[in-house]
Amino acid sequence: MTLRLRAYLVDDERLAIERLTRLLAATGRVDVVGSSMDPEEALGYLRQHPVDVLFLDIQMPGMTGFDLLTALDHDVRVIFTTAYDAYALEAFTVNSVDYLLKPVEADRLGRAVDKLARLISQPGPDIRTLARELAAQLSHGRPLERIASRVGERTTLLEVARVSHFVAKDKLTYAVIGRREHVIDLTLAQLEARLDPRRFLRIHRATIVNVSFVHEVDAWVDGGILVRLKDEEKTELSVARDRVRELKVRLGL
Repeated sequence: MTLRLRAYLVDDERLAIERLTRLLAATGRVDVVGSSMDPEEALGYLRQHPVDVLFLDIQMPGMTGFDLLTALDHDVRVIFTTAYDAYALEAFTVNSVDYLLKPVEADRLGRAVDKLARLISQPGPDIRTLARELAAQLSHGRPLERIASRVGERTTLLEVARVSHFVAKDKLTYAVIGRREHVIDLTLAQLEARLDPRRFLRIHRATIVNVSFVHEVDAWVDGGILVRLKDEEKTELSVARDRVRELKVRLGL
């Protein structure tokens, strides 16, 4: 008789939970014993009910997936379901824990469940310590290489090097690639802390530019300047007066 695994799902997107629930049911090996879009609610459940595996998102409002793990009073097997830049998550795979990039694919999920079934009888890693270490890596580690754009249930992973600029408008942040604007979850302040400072520069309170895309520089009003990008639209971006000097230094002007 095949051992059925008890799983709990935590994700701030209802559609993501519904999709993962369907995919897990289709494996015939996992029983979803509960789920929540609220990390605090999930924490209360997990403190009272043992589960075999926790499918956990990382980026959630109020409490991140790492915060939740650190707050637990016991270790639990974790499979991350995330649109986050995946490089640091490799640290978890060598500690008998897996991760799945959104949108989760059935084949990839199946392999993760296979791995979990093999490891379930073995001692688990110190997941809370690992969570703290990985949170530090993601906060202070190497610059972002990919960034997620989520629209409904669909997630697109964008190569940061292809982004000509980031812009904040209408209370949203957009990554611009060619003619398309992609909504992303990070603020410009968060991006400024995570992007490669050799490539990206904040030139305005609402704009971060990829310096490698700057094609022309024109004088503008009030001591500021205007940069024209080498994209299809020849996009023009204004540079705040207090940012002009740093941009010129970066461009070797």
